[in-house]
Amino acid sequence: MTSITLAPGLVYYPDYLDRTAQENLLQAVRDITLAAPLYTPRMPRTGKPFSVRMTNCGPLGWVSDVSGYRYQPTHPETGESWPAMPRLALDAWETLSGYPAPPDACLINFYESAARMGLHQDKDEEEFDAPVVSLSLGDTALFRYGGLDRKDPTRSIRLRSGDAIVFGGPARLIYHGIDRLMTGGSDLLPQGGRLNLTLRRVKKPL
Repeated sequence: MTSITLAPGLVYYPDYLDRTAQENLLQAVRDITLAAPLYTPRMPRTGKPFSVRMTNCGPLGWVSDVSGYRYQPTHPETGESWPAMPRLALDAWETLSGYPAPPDACLINFYESAARMGLHQDKDEEEFDAPVVSLSLGDTALFRYGGLDRKDPTRSIRLRSGDAIVFGGPARLIYHGIDRLMTGGSDLLPQGGRLNLTLRRVKKPL
């Protein structure tokens, strides 16, 4: 397994998932979206819609609306519990996280060709000792990352289908985002676009 340390705590695993694993994980995500449909979250206060659509799996799911950012155990539109996490995602956490407890949330973002994700920190969790494990499926994305201050210099890498990236330790709260997609980078999703799964530990283990 190839790994590249981009910064202390920020580790990139190119081609972590082979084609068969990508196809299997994609099918698992399709099954998840049947039970927990993709929806468009909105920014706190302003209600401005995100350019990505989202869903979740696992005990908790990350949501955003005019009330703010938070984790909750149910889909904001259906009121149903989130589906279970797929085995492939849990295996990735066990292999890459180095954390002794399982994830309790997996956010799934779907990027269409024009979707973006501005620089942000993942800081709505209680447990910052656990890293964030991210898996990419579909079109290549230009991933930008900086430091702990929004004004810190940034760098970019291309995340391709099957790639994984982990940020923990001193990189756990870095600013990061997706500047754009590069369409045609993968034929995994027939209609194009990108799926990103981010596994997190929200609650401190008992």
